[in-house]
Amino acid sequence: MAVKLFVSDLDGTMLPDGNVVSAENIGAVRRATEAGVVVTIATGRMFEAALPVAQALGVDVPIISYNGGLIKSPSGRVYEEHTIDAALAHDIIAFCQARDWYIQTYSGGVLRYAAACDESRFYENSQKITGEAVGWDGMFAHTAGNCKLLLVTAGCDVTLTRSEAVLAAFGDRVDVTRSADCLIEIVPKGISKASALTSLAAKLGIAIEETMAIGDAYNDLPMLKAAGKSVAMGNAFPEVKEEADYETLSCTENGLAAAIYHYVLGMGADAPVPMKG
Repeated sequence: MAVKLFVSDLDGTMLPDGNVVSAENIGAVRRATEAGVVVTIATGRMFEAALPVAQALGVDVPIISYNGGLIKSPSGRVYEEHTIDAALAHDIIAFCQARDWYIQTYSGGVLRYAAACDESRFYENSQKITGEAVGWDGMFAHTAGNCKLLLVTAGCDVTLTRSEAVLAAFGDRVDVTRSADCLIEIVPKGISKASALTSLAAKLGIAIEETMAIGDAYNDLPMLKAAGKSVAMGNAFPEVKEEADYETLSCTENGLAAAIYHYVLGMGADAPVPMKG
């Protein structure tokens, strides 16, 4: 069955670093669009950090941000928005404060954290955005309207420990996933890239069997399972590769472009970015 909706993760899939989309990936997206395929983004990033990428691609279709919490077009139309209950967000922030854990919020499309630190600087540099240091009082003043909360940690072991602690305390009311070894995503219960993909496909009148998703990280897994067909990046986590129908080149090798040319457009060795082997 032909692919009518192609959904791509950003970091580690379309983007090796920051917001710079390669000419090869832009070219592949435009070729797919010209062939009638709807190409869009599904990312854990805030909408404001994903928007420059959509603009670089030249697409004005609904994009999925906040790990499924928001579906919004680059032109500003909101199709769906899911936020964490304000009282619950307050409790999660207090939980992190009591343990001296870094946490950041996103209400109103503004990145906020208690104090500038290595974690905040790492995140800002990776996303090419600037947040606000508001103190703990400021964090508690912005508990409403958060599509997600995010913890940044020192690495995989700390991430696993803190993820388990958050799940034990709040797992009946939120979902917790990892978008990288050092990033813990906290979203409303039942919200994921998969729920957003399913909803978006329905809104566009496209059968789920006619969708394809591509990604590299744990937070991509639900989306890859939900899509009609799925592609894992060459640099994806082993668990992601095991679940995907296909595997492409790595992010630095323009694996996204190779996947579009091969699996969506049916091109072979003559593709601008051919598969190896």
